[in-house]
Amino acid sequence: MALTPRLDQRQSQSLVMTPQLQQAIKLLQLSNMELTEFVEQELQENPMLERDEGDPRDSDGDAIEPHADETFDEADGSDGPEALESINFDTAPPAELPKGDDLDVDYENTYTNSDIEPVTQAEWDFGPGGDGAFAESANSGGGGFDALAPDLEQTVSEHRSLRDYLLEQLSLEIDAPTERMIGAYLVDMLDGAGYLAGDLESVGEALACPVAQVEAVLGILQGFDPPGIFARDLKECLALQLKEKDRLDPCMQTFLDNLDLLAARELTKLARICACDSEDITDMIAEIRSLNPKPALAFGDEFIQPVIPDVLMRAGPDGGWLIELNSETLPKVLVNNAYYARLRKDSGDRKETQYIVDRFQTANWLVKALHQRATTILKVATELIDQQSMFFSHGVQYLKPLVLRDIADVIEMHESTVSRVTSNKYMSTPRGIFELKYFFTASISATGGGEAHSAEAVRHRIKLLINNEPPNKILSDDKIVTLLKADGVDIARRTVAKYREAMRIPSSVQRRRDKATGS
Repeated sequence: MALTPRLDQRQSQSLVMTPQLQQAIKLLQLSNMELTEFVEQELQENPMLERDEGDPRDSDGDAIEPHADETFDEADGSDGPEALESINFDTAPPAELPKGDDLDVDYENTYTNSDIEPVTQAEWDFGPGGDGAFAESANSGGGGFDALAPDLEQTVSEHRSLRDYLLEQLSLEIDAPTERMIGAYLVDMLDGAGYLAGDLESVGEALACPVAQVEAVLGILQGFDPPGIFARDLKECLALQLKEKDRLDPCMQTFLDNLDLLAARELTKLARICACDSEDITDMIAEIRSLNPKPALAFGDEFIQPVIPDVLMRAGPDGGWLIELNSETLPKVLVNNAYYARLRKDSGDRKETQYIVDRFQTANWLVKALHQRATTILKVATELIDQQSMFFSHGVQYLKPLVLRDIADVIEMHESTVSRVTSNKYMSTPRGIFELKYFFTASISATGGGEAHSAEAVRHRIKLLINNEPPNKILSDDKIVTLLKADGVDIARRTVAKYREAMRIPSSVQRRRDKATGS
């Protein structure tokens, strides 16, 4: 066959990912807090976007009309006096979800129909027959005599961090500038639990000083308060606290050197190594338990960031469920058509005109993308609640097995879209705050060909069986399999062991030792 160059025409289909489509996919998988950061950046870069501050009002409370000299060019896409187009998430009414299979949610009107009366704050806080679980105490208007809130200086207390506390002790204990510098360097090497992260050799190399000098400074720092600070491992942390109590005798030191035997509950072997009786071992165990393995946590320097839900769900007045997006965390933006029309009218340069048009199109696309994102999240959350309605009504043991395809088929979307929607999204429910991915669990077959069980529900059953086992009759994994099969769950022993280890539940042998020692 001769190899000759030639031209052929072929017809094929391909999916082209435009920058706008890629950005829309990115917005879909962002949480509300991450979305706010993205919109803030767009507000700084795009002059056609504005933050929605509400309707401008004059001193009499009337809406401010535009100036008479402001004209609008209809050919440029302006809408005349209605120059501000926006998606206002504050006025978003909740989608009502009745129980059962009949879920009728008007997604198109969820954010765009202004004729729907929004939910008031009082209805959201208390609702028909509600108990005010979502009400904010700041709006409750108590019965005190002070009408005004106190000043900020009167409400914020001074917080002294662990670092400041240690540096104060450092300035009192060490006078030499070199050793004080080494001490400050070691203070900054502490982790959240109060342990020294890193080796002393790297400190000597970084500060160009002998390692012996670093060890000498570390010895002084290990005597600081709280006891156990600047330890390099658990054994040293416990030893420092025992030394501070004058209880670090040779027997206790041997006990600390064999903490692995204590973890394995081999108390007889531990007593033989320590050359003491079982009563002494019991006393030393009690003394070890009185110590603090993480001395830095008492200061609470690392504040826990609470999870802010993206979707809010509550019981409706007719026995169904009400669902809406958390408007407090959603960005509110609008497109200023008046500013765009004015710039188009005054622009003469072709590049300047092209820039204005591009920015205007980008702003319009962002507003539409935010609307599409909100609609998609509501669709997925609505179907999730419908599929897992028994969980919300009766508890985790009724959690159904669910995969992405089950939701995607109902709402007629791709599985990847559902996956992006459920990532980094949390929903506030009457049973707590859950990540949307929590409701997707693997299925475990039922005996006799019955309905499959959710893996999360089976894990819950295993935990209940172990928690309710009598001390004199510890359940083995085989026995748990027998009990679960009697309840209609077809499960293997290795699966029970895997779930038990994932929940950090010790084996039956370890639990029997724990119950025998009373731990």
